[in-house]
This record gives sequence, structure tokens and C-alpha cells, in this order.
Amino acid sequence: MDKIKITFIGCGNMGRSLIGGLIANGHPPDCICGSDIDAGQRQFTRDQYGIETLDDNVRAVHGADVVVLAVKPQIIRQTLEPLGGVLARTHPLLLSIAAGIRLKHLARWGGAELAIVRVMPNTPALIQAGAAALCANSRVSTEQRNTAEAIMRSVGIITWVEDETLIDAVTALSGSGPAYYFYMMEVMERAGIELGLAPEQARILTLQTALGAAKMALECKDDPATLRKQVTSPGGTTEQALRVLHEGGFQALLTDAIKAAYKRADELARTWGDSG
Repeated sequence: MDKIKITFIGCGNMGRSLIGGLIANGHPPDCICGSDIDAGQRQFTRDQYGIETLDDNVRAVHGADVVVLAVKPQIIRQTLEPLGGVLARTHPLLLSIAAGIRLKHLARWGGAELAIVRVMPNTPALIQAGAAALCANSRVSTEQRNTAEAIMRSVGIITWVEDETLIDAVTALSGSGPAYYFYMMEVMERAGIELGLAPEQARILTLQTALGAAKMALECKDDPATLRKQVTSPGGTTEQALRVLHEGGFQALLTDAIKAAYKRADELARTWGDSG
């Protein structure tokens, strides 16, 4: 993929994270182009990564092997439709990271003959620690799947789903998931402060505990339930804390929260799709 030309429509945080990840993994900056209506975003991206940036999407996608849609879902239609002519002639791989916009809507607005991969990333991609799910339409070749995978692996781990409806589950679990953990960190910090720790002590202990727990879960062969049991001594402090969480309905509450996010993802997809 060294010589593949990749154009990013949208140079915001997620677009820039992918640009940075690609360059860090050795992709030549002169094979990457960015387009954005915001002059400040263009200048910042150009200065940070040394790539060409334009204010004209049609010019930007000329000659591109891959076009990455990194704009807000609400403006996907108005972004894609003017590109229909050039996309129909050049047939690049279209990679969309816009939440909630389904493959059939992307094909309707960008061209039914396009090879399209839909991606649900999450914000830790900004520090190359993301988790993303990908789903391809039937026109995506094996080579194009490999290209899409390589782009997203530059900022984290990936998994493919063959059933697009599962993207809503991914949105609820890992797309929104960082906020669940941030919220838990907030609560743990506050509790530590209430127990007498200095704010900076509560912060660093909470963050390192979260990092350590995630690292153990990633690197150990045991599943999270087994790891939890291993640190829960009968009659000890951890057992008491977990008892309170259990009696307070923590498991049911978190499950309901994820299901609520799933339901909202489906509602938004229907709203944005029906708008076109």
C-alpha cells in the first residue's frame, strides 16, 4: 500500500488521527491529500503532517485510490452527491467513518457501483489506541479489504462484521464505550477525594488502576470474570465493594445503558438515511 493515494474528506480530529497513524506507519505524506472547508483545519493538518490540503473535494478525490469520509453524519449527503461524477469514473474505495450512515445510503448518494467500507471507530484512535469494526459491501475486493484494514490498523485494533446491523452494537459497546470508562474514573476519583486523598493522588491512582486492569485483561489468557475472582478474597475489601455494586444493580444498569445506546444508534441511522 506504499503508493496508494488516499484522500481524506474532512481534516478534523478523527481524520487527522488516521493521517498521523498512516504516516507513523510509513505511508508517504505525498500520497495523502486532505480536503476541508475550514481554512484553519487545512493549515493545521498541512503544518503538522506535510500533506497537500485543498478546499475543493472534487479536486481532492481526483486520482485517489481510497477516499476516506471523515465528516459529520449530518453533512454526508451534501458532501457525497457532488462527487458522484468523479467517483463513477475513477471507482476508488470509499471508506466512511461517519457514525450511523449505512452502506445503502452511502451507495445511494455516492454511486451504486462503488466499493464501500463502513467503519465504526472510537476516540482512542486519536492516540493510536482505537478499536474499530468494519463492514464491506459486496463490491469490495479482497485487496480493498486489506487496504481498509491497514488504514484502520494504523490507529488501533480492528474486527470485521459481515452483518451491518452489528455496527449499531459496536457503536453502543466500543464507539460510546470510552465515555463509560471515563465516567467510572470520574466517580472513583471523587470517592478517593471524599476519603481524604489529594485530587492529584486520586487522579493518578485511578488512571493507573484503569490502565493496569486493561493491560492485564489484554495480556492474560483468563477472561475478565476469572481475573475478578482472582483479586476477590473471601471476606475482604474487594468482596465488600463488589457486593455493593451487585446489590445496586450495576450489571443490569450498565447493560441497559449499552442497550439504550444501541437503540439510539439505530434511530439516528434511520433519521439520517431517511433524510436522503
